[in-house]
Amino acid sequence: MEHYIGGKLKCYSGLVETRISPGPKIGVGVIIPAFKVRSHIVAVVNSIGQEVTSIIVVDDACPERSGDFIAKECSDPRLVVLKHTSNRGVGAAMKTGYSYGMSLGLEVFVKVDGDGQMDATRIDQLIEPISQKLADYTKGNRFFNIEQVKSMPRKRIFGNIVLSFFSKISSGYWNLFDPNNGFTAINRVALEQMQFEKVSDRYFFESDMLFRLNLANAVVMDIPMPAIYGEETSSLSIFKTLFEFPLKHSRNFLKRIIYSYALRDFSIASLELIFGTLLSIFGIVYGLVSFLQSYHLGQSTQVGTLILVTLSCLSGLQLLLSFVSYDIQTVPRIPLCKFTNPIDKWNDRKRN
Repeated sequence: MEHYIGGKLKCYSGLVETRISPGPKIGVGVIIPAFKVRSHIVAVVNSIGQEVTSIIVVDDACPERSGDFIAKECSDPRLVVLKHTSNRGVGAAMKTGYSYGMSLGLEVFVKVDGDGQMDATRIDQLIEPISQKLADYTKGNRFFNIEQVKSMPRKRIFGNIVLSFFSKISSGYWNLFDPNNGFTAINRVALEQMQFEKVSDRYFFESDMLFRLNLANAVVMDIPMPAIYGEETSSLSIFKTLFEFPLKHSRNFLKRIIYSYALRDFSIASLELIFGTLLSIFGIVYGLVSFLQSYHLGQSTQVGTLILVTLSCLSGLQLLLSFVSYDIQTVPRIPLCKFTNPIDKWNDRKRN
């Protein structure tokens, strides 16, 4: 591993860094994970406005050597290029960028992909709610404008609809859509509270971020943003995603339920979830067993059995719907950045 700074070669754990100039130590940092984006990366960096104080490009062992290319072609004094010695995924690249940005003392971190699909001139819109302490994390949403949605490839529309539903359930942010939108911004407080080092290293990164942010009680806000589709190709398989992501969302959902409704708090909603699940399972299983037994014996299912099954299923469904309603109402609404101690945020949320 190598570390280049000021023309001198030094050891650096797992990374290679090319620094063009020292750059500022505070403010807003843009992190660009770079993998097979050589044809777009220069235009992306050049489109970043002066509201940004540091630009951190993380070359995730790109076979096109995107990091070396941008370091050679771009003279922007804000630019820092970090290199992974092996490909570790977009999530790992972002975590490297976050860690490095925090070491610079940055307060807001913006993720911009290097493929040119994001309008970097809209960064100020993304960070405005954070600067006003209205949110801890903001993300683009490409589905606000129907006309712009029509230009989106159909398979991406279908994939986003399915994954957005799973993300709402697993993350607890029922008010959000387009969870895999990579145009995001986050403040330093939220990063420090959410243990971002545990977030997925691969393409599940954005969805996993939402799950971790909910555990930290961070406020997340959607910002309308258009997507730009050109000649770039995505290495993310839609077919693979629709099978792999639901399993990971299911895992996160179970974790969130245990953390939020058993370990950190136990409320009436916890009881609704428990008894609603038990009644629903009992009604479905008992009903199927009774129906199969009656069918095998050539008899009609008894009225009492039908009533018991119906009441169990309806009661269970009502309790589960009541739980979902409670879960929707508890979406975090008070930003972490307004508190000096995260315990204050938790106590304030419980009082409300």
